[in-house]
Amino acid sequence: MCDKMNTVNILVDALPYIKKFHNKKIMIKYGGHAMIDENAMASTARDTVLLKYVGMKPVVVHGGGPEITRSMKKLGKEPKFIKGLRVTDEETISIVKMVLVGNINTDIVSNLCANDGKGVGLSGKDSDLIVARKKLHQIENDEGEIEEIDLGLVGEIEKINPEILEILTENDYIPVVSPIGVSKNGNTLNLNADTVAGGIAGEIDAEKLIILTDVPGVLRDPKDPSTLIQKIKIDEVPKLIEDGIISGGMIPKIETCVEAINNGVKSAHILDGRVEHSLLLEVFTTEGVGTMIYKG
Repeated sequence: MCDKMNTVNILVDALPYIKKFHNKKIMIKYGGHAMIDENAMASTARDTVLLKYVGMKPVVVHGGGPEITRSMKKLGKEPKFIKGLRVTDEETISIVKMVLVGNINTDIVSNLCANDGKGVGLSGKDSDLIVARKKLHQIENDEGEIEEIDLGLVGEIEKINPEILEILTENDYIPVVSPIGVSKNGNTLNLNADTVAGGIAGEIDAEKLIILTDVPGVLRDPKDPSTLIQKIKIDEVPKLIEDGIISGGMIPKIETCVEAINNGVKSAHILDGRVEHSLLLEVFTTEGVGTMIYKG
């Protein structure tokens, strides 16, 4: 009886959050552990379906950088990076499409469907969902000077056309989007998955943007998980970057969150996908388990 009462109490405690987010769109970016571990992917997909069945409208964007690198090496093509940025030629973009659209996307859709979720796979090319343009990256050379580099078929978002997502979510489907875009001349461009998730979140008026990664969130001391910063106002971000608390690969993630909030998303969250059910813990509890970024 005690276990049954605990279950009932958990459901009652979740009720305010179920009511608050009913019929709201939740953008979830699958990344890190949730992408490379089959059990973690299955668990995250199940949690995503649960959000759908309690009345929310989840939309998924996924990454796949490590998988692309592994596939390139298997096919005998050595990945090339400049300052951590992947150089993407014609052969590489074919591998990118194969991995993102053909492998990862279909695996996520299969996991959603296995839990009775109506998953539908898309790329940014479908219905011109993501129109992109080629991006020239600025980096600091060894002499400390800023120079532009051409990474090939790497792009940035020019326009998002969310109509196909609206049609799917209004008909109880869970869209799963691969982060590739199409240029105006029809070329396929590789895009940053976090940026795609943030951009789409703003366009579909998402209530939340949730980025699953392999760190607990923003830590004051990167070696001490107990120093997790649970809430950050967007006007606090510049000082945290200046102080080095937000650094490295966390900077573009936080910048994506800030941009999404400025475009109408109510809150953004950086979660540790290695923690089982982190998605549900963040949505259905007051404390959450990661770092929340909000306007204040």
